[in-house]
Amino acid sequence: MYTSKAASAIKAESPLPDANGLGWPAKSTHLRLHATPEERAQREKKLSAAVRTILECIGEDPDREGLMKTPDRYAKALLWMTRGYEERLADIINDAVFEEDHDEMVLVRDIEISSLCEHHLVPFTGKIAIAYIPNKLVLGLSKLARIAETFSRRLQVQERLTKQVALAVQEAIHPRGVAVVMEATHMCMTMRGVQKPGAVTVTSCMLGCFRTQQKTREEFLTLIKGR
Repeated sequence: MYTSKAASAIKAESPLPDANGLGWPAKSTHLRLHATPEERAQREKKLSAAVRTILECIGEDPDREGLMKTPDRYAKALLWMTRGYEERLADIINDAVFEEDHDEMVLVRDIEISSLCEHHLVPFTGKIAIAYIPNKLVLGLSKLARIAETFSRRLQVQERLTKQVALAVQEAIHPRGVAVVMEATHMCMTMRGVQKPGAVTVTSCMLGCFRTQQKTREEFLTLIKGR
C-alpha cells in the first residue's frame, strides 16, 4: 500500500475533476449531495407530485387502484437510478491507490451498466471495458467498476459517459494511458423513433499511450474482443 506521503502527493498532483470530488457536477448536484433528511423528503414529495401530473397528462387516472402508489414508487426509483449525483469520486476511490512495479496493461471488461438517456429519460444498457497502463500506481480493480457505476447513475449520453470514465481514471492515478470502450443498446432507438431493436452503439475514449501507440491500442481492442 502506498504511504501517507505518497497519498498526499496523489491528492496534490491528481485532483479529481472538481474540488468536491463529484466529477462534472450538474447545476443542482451540490444541493442534492448536501441535502438534509428534511430536504430529501421534500424533494421526493415534489417529484411524486410531478409524476402524478405526468399520469394525468397521458390520459390516466392516478387515483385508480393500480396507480395510486405509482407516483411515490417512481419518485423513489428515479432518485435511486440517479444516485450518482450523491456520490463523490474521492469517496469512491478512497484509499484504493497502491504503489506497484507493474507496467503492463490492466483491463477490466464486461462491466454491466445501465443509465438514463438525458434526451428522453429512457434507459440504455450495455457493457464497458476499462484499461490502463500503470505509471507506478495502480487502482483497486473494483474501483474501475465503481467509477463506471457512479457516472452511469446520472442523466447521460453514451459519448460523455465513456469520456468521463476515462478522464476519472486518468486524473486519479496518472497512468501512462487509459482506454475505455462501451457498447450499449438505447431504448430511445428500440422503442421509439427509428425503432430498430438490436442496434448497438459503440463509443471509445483513448488517452495517453493508447492514443499515440497503435500496438498498445490494438492489444487492448484484441483483448476486449476475445470473449
